[in-house]
Amino acid sequence: MLLPIQINDQSAEPLYHQIEVQLRALIVSGQLTEGTLLPSIRELAQTVKCSVITVKRVYNDLEAEGLLRTRQGTGTYVAKVGELERDRHRLSAVIEALDQAVIAGKRVQCTENELETMFKEVMNKYYE
Repeated sequence: MLLPIQINDQSAEPLYHQIEVQLRALIVSGQLTEGTLLPSIRELAQTVKCSVITVKRVYNDLEAEGLLRTRQGTGTYVAKVGELERDRHRLSAVIEALDQAVIAGKRVQCTENELETMFKEVMNKYYE
């Protein structure tokens, strides 16, 4: 299975984090359903051009969160994710992104009103 994961080499975010965030989003959005067999660690590492250790960390982290399960000898699968759990993950991803946006705004000394205005402009761009 080919996963639609995009790596940005110019990003300050570590590779494992970029992969983990995108894979988590595919699962919690329902794009990857329960029981879907994921690529092997080696296959995904080759696809995104990173080390096997990086992908192993991603799979381990998501398994610890209950989003993946690994069966010895058969591979790694998307786990059953309940609706409440899915919502928790979905919303936490957005909250994390908003946290980063506010931190970036404060770093360049934006006021609270400026941040609110920018947020509304971005929202309008996507929800019109």
